Amino acid sequence: MSNLRQAFADKMLSVGADDPRLVVMVGDISHGILKPFAAEYPQRYYNVGICEPTIVGMAAGIASTGLVPVAHTIAPFLIERSFEQIKLDFAYQQLAGNFITVGGAFDYAQLGCSHHCYNDIALMCQLDNTVVTSPASDYEFSELFSQCYDQGTINYFKLTENPHNVDFTGQVELGKAIVVEQGHDLTLLAVGPQLKQALSAYENLTAQGHSIELIYIHTIKPFDAPTVINSIAKTKAIIVCEELSEHGGVYDVVMRHWASRDKAQFKQLAIKEMIHDYGTYEQLCQVAGLTDKHISDHAITMLENKKA
Repeated sequence: MSNLRQAFADKMLSVGADDPRLVVMVGDISHGILKPFAAEYPQRYYNVGICEPTIVGMAAGIASTGLVPVAHTIAPFLIERSFEQIKLDFAYQQLAGNFITVGGAFDYAQLGCSHHCYNDIALMCQLDNTVVTSPASDYEFSELFSQCYDQGTINYFKLTENPHNVDFTGQVELGKAIVVEQGHDLTLLAVGPQLKQALSAYENLTAQGHSIELIYIHTIKPFDAPTVINSIAKTKAIIVCEELSEHGGVYDVVMRHWASRDKAQFKQLAIKEMIHDYGTYEQLCQVAGLTDKHISDHAITMLENKKA
């Protein structure tokens, strides 16, 4: 089973061994798994504490010297709370760096909405020179990090506690969608951890005789519009499944690229408003309407509409 936080720690150690420019800063999390890095490179490891805007400012100062910073803590605090610092210290100053978070969407469901984060992708996509990803397996993160961590961009890696566990060895390329299954009746577009639910829905729908195209997105910016648009042109129906706010998510990107094209059916399954409930990740997926059953039910309705 994938463990993205451990994959992050392992990747920092391996890249840090080859690249002496790599500097890791954390906001009082992940100490245990980063002990090997801290022990090997104590001059390149800083626990800044629960001072997320300060982490961003320090990272910018480090970047300005030619080093490669990695800032790591919980998504709502590093991205939403510190967005002004990212905007001014990195984007405005045209600096490059890496922001790696955990606790996106409602991964920390039992800690309540203070630890939820639905808007980070939308925020980071608005800035100049950003690469925005939502890897949902350890292999994806490792490959995506290698492909862009030192390329002069502001890179955001949103790690999930709920990996999909699909083996995409040799298929992960920054900015490229993965066509998991081909079909012609309807397209399911899954973003990051929603692939697990979409796969279950795919199996249910194909068992009923429907031809479903399943596409997986790990990179939101740059967005692989040709793959998605070509699929919609073929199936004339798409459901976008994303653990993001319904405002500014991947669905909006899809619609922007499809605008003025032929008529098709569109459905977004996303987080409609702030979730005040406590519970498990699975329970909050139910509250948000992001389960395999929700996907299957909406797909059946759309397929019936195509026949009408």
